[in-house]
Amino acid sequence: MTPTVLGIESSCDDTAAAVVTGDRRILSSVVAGQAALHADFGGVVPEIAARAHAERLDVAVEQALAEAGVTLADLDAIAVTAGPGLIGGVLAGVMLAKGLAAGTGLPLVGVNHLAGHALTPRLTDGVDFPYLMLLVSGGHCQFLTVSGPEDFTRLGGTIDDAPGEAFDKVAKLLGLPQPGGPAVEAQAAAGDPRAIPLPRPLLDRPGCDMSFSGLKTAVLRARDEAAARDDGLRAGVRADICAAFQAAVAEVLAVKTRRALVLSGAPLVAVAGGVAANRAIRAALEAVADAAGVRFLAPPLPLCTDNAAMIAWAGIERLALGQRDGMDLAARPRWPLDTSAAPMLGAGKRGAKA
Repeated sequence: MTPTVLGIESSCDDTAAAVVTGDRRILSSVVAGQAALHADFGGVVPEIAARAHAERLDVAVEQALAEAGVTLADLDAIAVTAGPGLIGGVLAGVMLAKGLAAGTGLPLVGVNHLAGHALTPRLTDGVDFPYLMLLVSGGHCQFLTVSGPEDFTRLGGTIDDAPGEAFDKVAKLLGLPQPGGPAVEAQAAAGDPRAIPLPRPLLDRPGCDMSFSGLKTAVLRARDEAAARDDGLRAGVRADICAAFQAAVAEVLAVKTRRALVLSGAPLVAVAGGVAANRAIRAALEAVADAAGVRFLAPPLPLCTDNAAMIAWAGIERLALGQRDGMDLAARPRWPLDTSAAPMLGAGKRGAKA
């Protein structure tokens, strides 16, 4: 029997619900963003995000069911992001999912948000295991060998900022609007990536680990030097800085992807996460795959960023393994996919960050 699953996602600032079937049909996918709510703060405010999720989740679920042409009685399970993410938002989604499961008697399936991204190529293209996945977003950046729905091996990742976070911070430094990724990319299109020399962190070290914090600092210095020289930051210089920054991120990701392909031996490299929407980065990664003779896969843009269709699909994958969760399912701010790997960003009372 082909299951029909409702997915719920609320780990950051997108309130999402979707209905997906076991034969890879996305019957509906609703995403309500919160950019306007956080615009004045230069980033996502966790408390505002959590309150918005609490107000919008039930509406998103109702809309997803209506667009799919199904009712709760037509579903076979409810899948929900149980972490990692901003704990207030994750908790809002988990509590809604528990309420729906309790009221309908449907199975409840908790999903790791990162697993949702990592399994997206299975939803969009039906690819076989194993494959190499680069998760690259505002909060995460890591290489994973995906060998099964719950079998992930981390080959490396960022030791500080994620690329999406760096894009947001660079945009703020340069007086550009949020979210920073699209703003920086638009400016970079008019700039010269060779005009401003910027470093390529950790390329001189073996392995697949990355660092973007120093690159952000280099952008700050370049901005200040240009502003002091020209009595203000000229538009052309701003565009050049954006182009140089984007080129540096793309080169780091490309070189590290080449190394990860050698380590994994995978026949396919896929990319997911919000930063995967950047055209220059996609082009650099596709060139690496072509040179290595492996297939390159980037999901459609709406499935690269946070969405509930990927959560529903990851839930379907877990259901196929016989996995279910009870009413003790906990919301987790931290939840690494590869639990056997040493934490990259340190661990506190709540556990490993990545």
